[in-house]
Amino acid sequence: MTPFEQLGLQKSLLDAITDLGFEKPSEVQEKAIPILLEDHTDLVALAQTGTGKTAAFGFPLIQRIDPSSRTTQGLILSPTRELCLQITNEIQAYAKYEKGLNTVAIYGGASIQDQARQIQRGAQIVVATPGRMKDMIGRGMVDISKIDYCVLDEADEMLNMGFFEDIQDILSNTPKEKATWLFSATMPKEVSIIAKKFMNSPQEITVGTKNSGASTVQHEYYVAGGRDRYPVLKRLADTHPDIFSVIFCRTKRDTQKVAENLIEDGYNAGALHGDLSQNQRDLVMNAFRKKQIQMLVATDVAARGIDVDDITHVINYQLPDEIETYNHRSGRTGRAGKSGTSMVIVTRSEMRKIKAIENKIQKKFIAKDIPTGMEICEIQLYHLVNKIKETEVNADVESYLPAINEMLEGIDKETLIQKIVSVEFGRFFNYYNKARDLNSSDKRDRGERREEGGSKNYSGDGSVRYFINIGEKDGYDWMSLKDFLRDTVNLGKDDIFKVDVKDSFAFFNSESHTQEAILNTFKDLKVDGRFVNVEVSNNPIGGGGVHRGGSGKFKGGRGRSGGGGYKGKESRGSKGFGSSKGSRDRSETKGGRSRDGGKSYGSSPFSENKKSKRRNGFM
Repeated sequence: MTPFEQLGLQKSLLDAITDLGFEKPSEVQEKAIPILLEDHTDLVALAQTGTGKTAAFGFPLIQRIDPSSRTTQGLILSPTRELCLQITNEIQAYAKYEKGLNTVAIYGGASIQDQARQIQRGAQIVVATPGRMKDMIGRGMVDISKIDYCVLDEADEMLNMGFFEDIQDILSNTPKEKATWLFSATMPKEVSIIAKKFMNSPQEITVGTKNSGASTVQHEYYVAGGRDRYPVLKRLADTHPDIFSVIFCRTKRDTQKVAENLIEDGYNAGALHGDLSQNQRDLVMNAFRKKQIQMLVATDVAARGIDVDDITHVINYQLPDEIETYNHRSGRTGRAGKSGTSMVIVTRSEMRKIKAIENKIQKKFIAKDIPTGMEICEIQLYHLVNKIKETEVNADVESYLPAINEMLEGIDKETLIQKIVSVEFGRFFNYYNKARDLNSSDKRDRGERREEGGSKNYSGDGSVRYFINIGEKDGYDWMSLKDFLRDTVNLGKDDIFKVDVKDSFAFFNSESHTQEAILNTFKDLKVDGRFVNVEVSNNPIGGGGVHRGGSGKFKGGRGRSGGGGYKGKESRGSKGFGSSKGSRDRSETKGGRSRDGGKSYGSSPFSENKKSKRRNGFM
């Protein structure tokens, strides 16, 4: 008997599960599905975003629906159009072997008449956003007076978006004897009010600790001056060449401005906020899902409903006003069992908020130093070398080799490698040279917490930074690499910290007294037939100890693979999403073609027509 069979699911659903490739249920599915199949009961389920909640209510709902009746029997309310469509698609995939079962999505921005006709043709399950559903009820276009099941998905987000009254009105049109299933990441006051008013002695399940953050997310903060937020953002991006991230700002104007600046600086970025049309939102989100956008800058409201499993980082450009909102932000990464990182850029005056968030999510933040230019150069250099190593040779280049060999005659292998690598390294060096240190000069209270909650100070003073030649391509993330290092060297729980895993290499910190043991262990160590090398890094990242070696005073720069550049240079071929008029690399018209041939989506109605300035740096 398979794990899903043990939950009591019928064969048609098990067949769909096999087709989808699901192997074992998530924790919320294990807890919720048997309860919902066994009894006609109300349920409150508290679980983080990305834990498999749709299947947790979707499978039982489908199994309880009568496909032979065309009456609407199940209503699912979700906060955004994107999430509404996603839930609809997933329910349809789960129900692929259920003959006669129809699921219809109801949301704003599409023809209300078309949606009404779809329901009239027979829709046993309706997935809707609160605003559109209330509108259709008011017009008499939908009848939910006979539904048997009502699901409130992402309930806290819906209420945080101002749908409290809409939800109350909608639930008032449903029968009292229905079963209500409420799924939420947190349990704020408004959610409790809904539960008490419209639910009858609900059973409650909690995945993890109530209101806690996901265990797969590492939380970091960087202290900077208020005017340095954008330069810090750039350095964080440059330290992670393969970043795929959501950047959160508090206002629509800041969101647009940050996105425009990133696009101008050669990053594949886009904006997502409330002033975009639905078509512009769709273009931006489609580009993000296809990873044509690496850095999506968004407001909290606009980002709700983003459900992309591979997001590597969430960057809090500004902290939200409400602590609960941070939990939703960080939940965009570390999904589907993968690890992720949530970064926060804070000023000294905002430090109290970090402590408040820690208490709320019951997770500790790691204090990290803003990367210097030399550190960025080192990471980008290794990234370049790996990119060269992994590049497939184009057979068409062979005909050019005799002429190329003649041009390179007299240059030995080592010199040639130095010259090739210096092309990229020099670009970074020239850009970052003479840049100032962005770390706050006042470092009180910094580095007092470790990721394990210890009391030692790891912002320097004895900590050693190491380079290791394994990374994500070898199946490691920051959690599994820490475990590997501790087990291999036989170190204690707190001896490995500040782990930064890149594509094919990684960095980590440890106390100086462990240096001999670490280096001796990795002298001739093979893992799966391959030598694993560990060396002391020349440029300790994240405040991890005294700088060993390192000449030159670098500062963070630009050079994103795939069309990057830096200010003062044309960035050919980069894509700009959510851009405004006027900049050199940006779109000249809304939703049109940019001058350099890249696409630009999601132009804002309030974008300023400002002149591009040709500068050799931005700090």
